[in-house]
Amino acid sequence: MGLLSDPNRRKALTNLLTRLNTPICIVCYLAAIVWFMGLAFEPFTLRTYMSENAMGSTMVEERFSSGERALSLAKEFDAHKRKAGGMPVEWLVKAMQARGLEVFTQSFSRKLPFPDENKERYMVGGRNVYGILRAARAPRTEALVITAPCSPGNSNNQAVGLLLALAQYFRNQIYWAKDIIFLVNEHDLIGMQAWLEGYHHTNITGMEYSPLQGRAGSIQAALALELSGDVITSLDLILEGLNGQLPNLDLTNLFYAFCQKLGALCTIQGKLQRNDWDTAEGYTHAAQTMMLMVLKQACGRSWGDHGLFLRYHIEAASIRGINSFRHYKTDATTIGRLVFVLHRKLVATHKNVHSFLSVLLSLGRYISHRFLLVLNQIQIKYCRCRCSCITLAFSVSLQPSSPGMLTVLTPVVISHLTGVALYLLPVHLQEMAVEHFPVSETEAVVLTAIAIYTAGLALPHNTQRLLSGEGTEQGWKVLKLTALLYLAVLLGCTALINFSLGFILAVTLVPITASITPHMPKALCALAMVLLSPAFTILYCVFIYQELIEAPVSVGEGWMLFLSVISQGILDHALYGSLVYPLLALFIYPCWLMFWNILFWN
Repeated sequence: MGLLSDPNRRKALTNLLTRLNTPICIVCYLAAIVWFMGLAFEPFTLRTYMSENAMGSTMVEERFSSGERALSLAKEFDAHKRKAGGMPVEWLVKAMQARGLEVFTQSFSRKLPFPDENKERYMVGGRNVYGILRAARAPRTEALVITAPCSPGNSNNQAVGLLLALAQYFRNQIYWAKDIIFLVNEHDLIGMQAWLEGYHHTNITGMEYSPLQGRAGSIQAALALELSGDVITSLDLILEGLNGQLPNLDLTNLFYAFCQKLGALCTIQGKLQRNDWDTAEGYTHAAQTMMLMVLKQACGRSWGDHGLFLRYHIEAASIRGINSFRHYKTDATTIGRLVFVLHRKLVATHKNVHSFLSVLLSLGRYISHRFLLVLNQIQIKYCRCRCSCITLAFSVSLQPSSPGMLTVLTPVVISHLTGVALYLLPVHLQEMAVEHFPVSETEAVVLTAIAIYTAGLALPHNTQRLLSGEGTEQGWKVLKLTALLYLAVLLGCTALINFSLGFILAVTLVPITASITPHMPKALCALAMVLLSPAFTILYCVFIYQELIEAPVSVGEGWMLFLSVISQGILDHALYGSLVYPLLALFIYPCWLMFWNILFWN
């Protein structure tokens, strides 16, 4: 404190930081990257643990033996689905009523802002069917949910069959202290969104749905079953939800502990557990798992029906059956036992557990989000720019021609208006684009977004001259001071909500934005800024993700995936309230344009 309170020492420290800011920035940036990648080394990670004592023991009997019955119900469901040409609502109602459940249906419809690229549909309508098993020994104030989406074709039929078999088995037990809801939703996330909004009496996405006739208690936890295919070799735990939200770590620990007890092969990110952490292959495996979770969390989409529950502070996860390991096989009886014991433990939980902010390297190891060292570079550059700006302001304070506020406000306002256009116009101009160009509605939305993004590179050039004449040396420094502070706040707030997205943006944006000045070579720096812009960051993530899932793509295929990611991001925002697209369009891109203005300051 004495060092900072003494004016002479404070001035000396300021001069030292100003003189050494570039080496310190480089060291901080590289240290952040190396430290983050080093977290894939197991000794640097933490072992998972139970924070809720009631969920800590695995001493639960698992007597479910209706695996064959579940497969038979799955075939019966498939036959009725083919006959009905969609979800067999009437058959499901009768099947649930025969198992002693209170059965209700919900109809819903949703008009998409533009057709879904995969199914090319404007209107989506369907019905959800759910049955409630009332708690016999409790006041019915809390509930658990088991859900299985009714997917097109023969996908997920086994999950619906298992859900019905579990309903029959659960009905014969007497120790349930919470209501249990068995839900079969149509159209995957859209149907789930309609049911959740109806259950909680909200309408945040413009969905049209009929009110629910039957309700249970406050939902404490949910499990979504995705069991496509007749052969399942392992169970993959899906955690990533909407806007990068994750369930509590205890849910992961329960799944892992009971899989080990039952002898079921379990994976995360589709990868098996490895114990050879001290080898190069072991480290590479852990790093790939870590980066896959970072990329999936950063995209902000829900990777399963469970992801929409997290918005309502309901701990949820999806269990997905995969067929990737030839020497293993997990039958329906084992999966049923796993779901049964998970609910037995969740029933014993008498308080809400809290969500966690972590990245999993495996089902037994995790790292917490404490690594924002990369933001130090912005703060140091901010200090240097502030000092230079104050010095220059003092030197020109006696001159009558000091720059006005319009010198800085004009590029800031124009950059944000460009961002508003990028957010609003792609969807609103799709009809005009379809009329004048031979493209579909989806292509029109994506191409309009790319056109506005590209036009923004030319629009803000020398905007400081629009209203206030020539720019000044002090003007660009004030603008950079504003932009650096703005970027630091943006990345810091983003990291608190979605650490993975904040980290990826910081890795690409910080180096060039912290070092940009009008006196640098224009062509070379402009190329570097474009290659490190938000759009190219998304493109890089597409190629990296395909490499990590061992499905590399060519440049042309990668470009098509990039266009698909853009359309899906806009659609997810409109349908489910994903925040990634508005964040990039309204804040990150305008902030990047402010630095683009600095480069071309005249």
